[in-house]
Amino acid sequence: MQPNEMHSTMSRSADSLANVMAEFDAAAKHLHLDPDSIASIREPRCAMRLALPVRTDDGHIRVLRAYHTIHSRMRGPSIGGVQFRPDVDPHTVEALAFWSSHRCALVGIPFGGSSGAIDCDPRQFSLGELERITRRYIAELAHVIGPNRNILTADIGTNQQIMCWAMDTYSMNHNDYTPAVVTGKPADLGGSALTVAPAAIGAEICIRKACAHIGLALEGARVAIQGFGKVGMTIAKLLAARGAKIIAIADISGAYINEDGIEIDEIIWHQQSYGILDGLEGEADVERLPDPKDIFALPVDILVPAAVELQITELNAAAVQARIIAEIAHDPVSPEADRMLTERGVFIIPDVLCNAGGVIGSYLEWVQNRMGYVWDAERVEQALAQLLEQAFDTAVKTAQREQIPLRLAAAVLAVKRIVQASTMRGAYA
Repeated sequence: MQPNEMHSTMSRSADSLANVMAEFDAAAKHLHLDPDSIASIREPRCAMRLALPVRTDDGHIRVLRAYHTIHSRMRGPSIGGVQFRPDVDPHTVEALAFWSSHRCALVGIPFGGSSGAIDCDPRQFSLGELERITRRYIAELAHVIGPNRNILTADIGTNQQIMCWAMDTYSMNHNDYTPAVVTGKPADLGGSALTVAPAAIGAEICIRKACAHIGLALEGARVAIQGFGKVGMTIAKLLAARGAKIIAIADISGAYINEDGIEIDEIIWHQQSYGILDGLEGEADVERLPDPKDIFALPVDILVPAAVELQITELNAAAVQARIIAEIAHDPVSPEADRMLTERGVFIIPDVLCNAGGVIGSYLEWVQNRMGYVWDAERVEQALAQLLEQAFDTAVKTAQREQIPLRLAAAVLAVKRIVQASTMRGAYA
């Protein structure tokens, strides 16, 4: 199947759930799956909509909408991020659960996929309110989570503190100490010894391998990063340490540019102090562009969308000049933009691969919790790199052998492995 045929087959839309379903359908068609195989793994195992009554600091009750989807447990317990994010919808949560299943299968770890979210802006709540929100959510999920059933990880809007509250709530309800029910904890409560975000480590590995694949020297390469949260900050620092030149960064407040290269440590200090890049132009040698999406049109070698879904669309794809797009965000490139960029020869590292370092890091934390091990950071990073490099190489070889784009190759590998597990397990009736 040629690239144009793949895009026609996938018929991806501007909706993340439709996109992941289209990727699955394209992979199923490529693998010639029979209807029974498709039926056994296509739909989520369960999808929940919750109303969380939470008492605010002023004594009133506020009801928050929340969601949780378990897509698959065919290859092991499900795992997925929990987001505290305004205006999140159940379709996005279901899509993220589906992609988590694919991501785990692609990198060869024994998990299925899940995802959860609470419709809220964490910046608008006090620390005490956030604790009550977290504990109520975990209490509502008590019957579907567990270290052998469904593991929760940190994602947009959540952090180590929220993961600690989640773990404590589950442990207290089960009269036990169960650190393996969540990941993303601090080291003192069973978290990884890594001091660098595993998602950023994985993305840096993928970018290095992509550069080697297309013959682009990372040292001196011009890089633009959209999204400057924990992962965006860290990938900027990692790439700068490799000699890349970070010429632009962006968040919701705008895009900030210096053609000669941005001093990353200075920018990180500002971000950590204020939580946003707003005002950076008054403190650092950068020019501000008010529209964050202006970053996509800059003349760079590597473009890293690390914010939210569907940022590069048919409206701005023609202006993209990058040779490599490293998708750290979930589904940041729209269907039509993906087709346009692929036809132009842009090497897109799909998010299911590029941000897989996060779920690998979670897997390694879970293994240590289950076994009572404490590994040093070097061992964890080596294990992460081994799994991700193998997954990248296998996906690239599959794309070359089958003459299909890397996005479809990744989906084919993931779906094939999930089907194999489903076939071996059979149907319980």
